[in-house]
Amino acid sequence: MFGGLSEELTRELVEYALRPSPGTPRRWHITRLFMYRRLENLLKDEDSPERTALSISHSANLAPLLGLGSVAVEEANFPEHDITDLAAFADESFDFVLADQVLEHVAGDPFAAFRECHRVLKPGGIVVQTTCFFNLIHQHPTDFWRFTPNALRLLCENTGLEVTSVGGWGNREAWHFMWLGYRMHKIPEDPKNPIFRLAMKQDKKYPVVTWVLARRP
Repeated sequence: MFGGLSEELTRELVEYALRPSPGTPRRWHITRLFMYRRLENLLKDEDSPERTALSISHSANLAPLLGLGSVAVEEANFPEHDITDLAAFADESFDFVLADQVLEHVAGDPFAAFRECHRVLKPGGIVVQTTCFFNLIHQHPTDFWRFTPNALRLLCENTGLEVTSVGGWGNREAWHFMWLGYRMHKIPEDPKNPIFRLAMKQDKKYPVVTWVLARRP
């Protein structure tokens, strides 16, 4: 329930707020909207066709989102490749390593994952990791971990990466919205829409998703 409203009335109000609205963009669902808007074009000044990125487990979507539209992207998808063991890739071979909602699925040591990201990055290269703190158990193929922003900072600093940006998004009402079954519904990006305002509401005590950008010195 929201604010003491019954579940039935809450669903009616949510369905009303999510109804199609001509001319209003709908790009991302509630666990992505705030985070992706924060990441959008964040690395556009780093973009170059001479640079390369390693996409971990179908994370190539992060490249254009971050403003890396010209970068050559190489895929390292599970199970052929594992972020904790990227032995197929040489030391210092990429300018970027991108992993979108991968870390919680690592069947191993998260510190090893960050050590491997550090190893394959060129000096000055950047790793971008997004993951979750609150989420339903989701088997892709398995689900093991949850991370606070401080945990992501620790993982970076203990593996020799310098954090340039770390954050999270969430609020208690968003947890209820997801519980009601609307997690995958794309959010109308209209500041007047109450669901958009919910998706942009920030309460650092209740993160749903977390992320970090870090550079190899």
